[in-house]
Amino acid sequence: MPNPRTLGGTRDALSKVERRSPLSLWGPVVLQMAIIFGASSIPNLGKLPGGISDKSGHSIGYALLAALFLRAFARGRLRDVTWRRASAAVILATLYGVSDEFHQVFVPGRSADRYDVLADCIGATLGVAVGWLAGAARRWGILDSSS
Repeated sequence: MPNPRTLGGTRDALSKVERRSPLSLWGPVVLQMAIIFGASSIPNLGKLPGGISDKSGHSIGYALLAALFLRAFARGRLRDVTWRRASAAVILATLYGVSDEFHQVFVPGRSADRYDVLADCIGATLGVAVGWLAGAARRWGILDSSS
């Protein structure tokens, strides 16, 4: 017979995972958006560190933003990753990219670039694809949460 205290402790631990706070889900999204906004507010931004190209920087930043959107929409659970949530994450991240390019029109030494938005969209799509594949692998039993 299982120990009721052990079962209760397990149940309590699982319920804490199931009830993630909105701050823990959406805080990272807002933080990434603030980082992007801050970087876009720097006039005459020079080269990125490590020789990363401008377009790669956009793709990386928006891949992370879209993955964080997907995580928040799925309530932090791989099993709740769906096509609808993945699509919403890509769309919202890309729309944020459009608003970011508009913002740059008002920053000295910066300008809007449609190819930056394209890089944002490609990055967002790749970031969400990784999350969706992890969710699919979990559903297919490739990623077993018991191990």
